[in-house]
Amino acid sequence: MARLTFLGGAGTVTGSCFLLEIGKLRLLVDCGMFQGNRELRTRNYHSLNAPVLSADYILLTHAHIDHSGLIPRLYKQGCQGKVLATKATVDLCGIMLPDSGHIQEMDAEWETRKAKRRGEKHLDPLYTAQDARDCLQSFTGVSYEQDVALDDRVRVRFLDAGHILGSAIIEVWLRENGQEVKIVFSGDLGNKGTAIVRDPSVVSEADYLLLESTYGDRIHEPVANEARRLQEIIQDTVKSRGNVIIPSFAVGRTQEILFCLNGMFKRGELPPIPVYIDSPLAVSATEIFINNPDCYDDEAKASLSSGDPFRFPNLTFVRDVKDSIALNNSNDHQCKVIISSSGMCDAGRIKHHLKHNLWRPESSVVFVGFQAEGTLGRRILDGEKKVRILGEPINVAARIYSLQGFSAHADQNGLLDWVSHLSRKPERLFIVHGEATAAGTLSNLVEQRFGINTLVPRAGEQYLITPHGLELARAPLPSVHPSGLDTRHQLLLEILRLDKALAEAKEDLLLMENEDTEAEALKKMVPELGEKIDALLQIVPKRG
Repeated sequence: MARLTFLGGAGTVTGSCFLLEIGKLRLLVDCGMFQGNRELRTRNYHSLNAPVLSADYILLTHAHIDHSGLIPRLYKQGCQGKVLATKATVDLCGIMLPDSGHIQEMDAEWETRKAKRRGEKHLDPLYTAQDARDCLQSFTGVSYEQDVALDDRVRVRFLDAGHILGSAIIEVWLRENGQEVKIVFSGDLGNKGTAIVRDPSVVSEADYLLLESTYGDRIHEPVANEARRLQEIIQDTVKSRGNVIIPSFAVGRTQEILFCLNGMFKRGELPPIPVYIDSPLAVSATEIFINNPDCYDDEAKASLSSGDPFRFPNLTFVRDVKDSIALNNSNDHQCKVIISSSGMCDAGRIKHHLKHNLWRPESSVVFVGFQAEGTLGRRILDGEKKVRILGEPINVAARIYSLQGFSAHADQNGLLDWVSHLSRKPERLFIVHGEATAAGTLSNLVEQRFGINTLVPRAGEQYLITPHGLELARAPLPSVHPSGLDTRHQLLLEILRLDKALAEAKEDLLLMENEDTEAEALKKMVPELGEKIDALLQIVPKRG
């Protein structure tokens, strides 16, 4: 009856993409960019196969780049299908995809300069800002709970996922030979009680369900507790005369933090210290939030009566690069809160603010969202004492906090509660969009608690959905995710990582004008490192 292929969001939290084929009709649910470590990012450059390029429709759950970010590349290479998404998602993609294209261009230019110095060829961007603007012509907005017929056998419906503005759960009904099968794609499910957006809609029945598992192994603090903790962190940092740096996703999390801070200032819970939103994308996204109040929950709608819920007198939106630079060059020594993207610290202006504040023990860095494996944010959160930012090693001396209660993702309890509303068991529940531990933990809990057969698919797996059940049609592709590799390949990836780190360290040493304490420390460590490498070479079999 149908063929379901897991192209992304399988074994990882990024690159969400599922291909559903019903006869000659081809649907992509999401077409997201892979983010995180280098091995994952290389998947963005993989060749796109014919079924993907000939997709008739892309059903987009929401605008986050790990769900939408490869759509411009798809259209650049010839796809002519339509993109269906909620109106708010279409609006957000109108700013997020061109911004992503701009980042691709800058990254390609940077890599090309380095390649030329090595005598290698230039690197083309994945797509450009113009490519992104061009693909937007194929987007069509749909309303929540609106039935949309794609042909005489397939209809779809978007429900509110409560994740970010415009986010959706997508229901797909397939009819053939008088039989109907319902497949549900959860998208990213929201955390109950999140500011601004409504709680996730419930789904009462599904024959097959794809469920996200980002926080399948963790429990969030209640949002109210996290808000109080944020207030305390800001108060303590002000007393220390430091800055509060908040890496935040430009869409969703930034607006939620603004909403929260607005309430604190109005109630007199914080002194009127300056707050800066240093992200042109976040500034534009906030305007879109203001223009889509139909997506608000009751609390956010009520706040409209007392003015704009995202603005207050001591708030400054920063668009210009010169103004962004001035935040770190200021001599007024005034404590400030800087909210900047990207949320995982791998790109954007946040890297500059971390470079200028991460080494300061009086400052604080507050993470309010998920940090994927391999990202700068994850390394800081995992306790690394020195990180490399913009080519410079930076000591981590600031106070580091993680307030995951602000997450736009449901935690383990939220995911299980959402599943509990199913009035009949699905034939199979696929656990997707999660790292190995989170997906495995949630899979076991769903089976134990509800008696539902679960499956954690891997990238490349393909299943036939027939009147008689589920059949594996194609085995998975070799995984590039370290947790999915055998020991030998894990070791190889680690050696490659160390090789790159050593090359970067050598570059730093060559740039040093004078010996300093860091160079002296390295000098003492080199003989010991050499002995360990010699020991390793004794174990590795020699060629020939």
